[in-house]
Amino acid sequence: MRWLTKKSRQKPVSHIDHNQESEPSQDSTTYFSGCLQVDLERIKQEIGHNLDVHFREFKLGHTDIRAAVIYVEGLSDKELIDKHIINSLMQGFSGEYKSAQYLEGDSVSIDFIKNHVLSISQIKEERLVKELLLEVLKGWTALLIDGSPEVLILGTSKKKSRTIEEPISEPLVRGPRVGFTEILSDNTALIRSHGKNEHLSLEQFLVGKRSKKDLVVAYFKDIADPKLVEEARKRIKKIDIDDVLESGYVEQLIEDNHLSPFPQVQSTERPDRVIAALLEGRVAILLDGTPFALIIPVTFSMMLQSPEDYFERWIPGTLIRLLRFVAAFIALIGPALYISFISFHPGLIPTKLATSIIGAREAVPYPSLIEALFMEVAIEILREAGLRLPKPIGPAIGIVGGLIIGEAAVQAGIISPVMVIIVAITAISSFAIPQYNAAITLRILRFVAMFCAAVYGLYGLVLFLLFLCSHLVKLKSFGVPYVSPAVPYQIKDWKDFIFRMPLHMMKRRPNMMHTKDSTRKG
Repeated sequence: MRWLTKKSRQKPVSHIDHNQESEPSQDSTTYFSGCLQVDLERIKQEIGHNLDVHFREFKLGHTDIRAAVIYVEGLSDKELIDKHIINSLMQGFSGEYKSAQYLEGDSVSIDFIKNHVLSISQIKEERLVKELLLEVLKGWTALLIDGSPEVLILGTSKKKSRTIEEPISEPLVRGPRVGFTEILSDNTALIRSHGKNEHLSLEQFLVGKRSKKDLVVAYFKDIADPKLVEEARKRIKKIDIDDVLESGYVEQLIEDNHLSPFPQVQSTERPDRVIAALLEGRVAILLDGTPFALIIPVTFSMMLQSPEDYFERWIPGTLIRLLRFVAAFIALIGPALYISFISFHPGLIPTKLATSIIGAREAVPYPSLIEALFMEVAIEILREAGLRLPKPIGPAIGIVGGLIIGEAAVQAGIISPVMVIIVAITAISSFAIPQYNAAITLRILRFVAMFCAAVYGLYGLVLFLLFLCSHLVKLKSFGVPYVSPAVPYQIKDWKDFIFRMPLHMMKRRPNMMHTKDSTRKG
């Protein structure tokens, strides 16, 4: 039989364009013909060259009706295929098919196969060749029956998954020891088990042009702003790239301002953080193949918050959050303040302290900026080396390397002891920031602040902070101001901003989210 394609009705061309690819074209309107031999040949042209794609032909029971299954070794469950598909069709095929109600011309009815033979929970019909290829390469099994233009796609996908463990990048003293894995179905199950609610919606998308991956958008239908959900759908559908290897690709392709150093999408490995965000009216994005979920929209204050803030009582939770804000401030301008005071404003330092610092720097031949740059670059290199080295020796190398380099530099007269203290406090402060990408942003801006302080002193540092604040005020994440609720000022949302008020006082969801239901029930 002929393939039912639009191209089959076109007139043959009189010349050949040698610049075009010689691979067989795959038209989205290509349908199965119903002739098993023709259909198998077409599929073999597309994916038959792969050694892990298997074709198994056989006959249905004691009939002459031929059939075939196509699956990918390693992605499909061979035991399930052998026992519940091939065995059912070859051995369990009864004589009831001879009844006229199960016949369609000279072939057996697909409905009879679905309803009376196969004991598979996931079954769907497909007529397009392109869609079948995508499903087979995801681990599903295709069942082709001679004489039927409809192909059955059977759910036999079997992906290897690691055990659910505590998130490495977001450890907690008190809280669930559960983190996402690389399997999308496991991650959606974790969210569903946390949020047992019929309004929890999980929408599936396909991203990537050459290598397609499943992506899920999660939100509560009775809470999330429909405009926010629609904007998320719109940006995801616009993703145009060969392959989406990790959720970081999605983050970069859907953010508002790609020139800003600040992350406008929050990434997390923790299901409890995702559920808390969904209950505030936010949207979560999960991608197959990565344990990191994305949360939109995001504000800068969220980068300094931890789920542990809510698991502890409000007084220690507030104190710890305040310490994080102080740590972020020190990580940003700690060395810059030292440079500006030493180089331009020594009179602002107490006399005894100034005398001590000057005495310590007497043998140092370099200005304070060179001192700070030397130590900061050394610390950043040690930090990166500690991440790349094997886990048993990585932390030790970072700590010991920092101590040895600092002590050796002081003994050699390259830097002063005070600078070692300043850089050490700055590095420790940056470790107190819960979000890794937010800490990276402050580390980058720290160098800009140091140069501004070295050129203009406190005046340059103030100008840097003013430019930074103006950028943050203009920055938005999916329509939500990045520094909200500070700007625009929303006093009701300050109950969960710098301070964390008692839970019984936080009766309303954030006003910035424009949720359908603004009241936290119960």
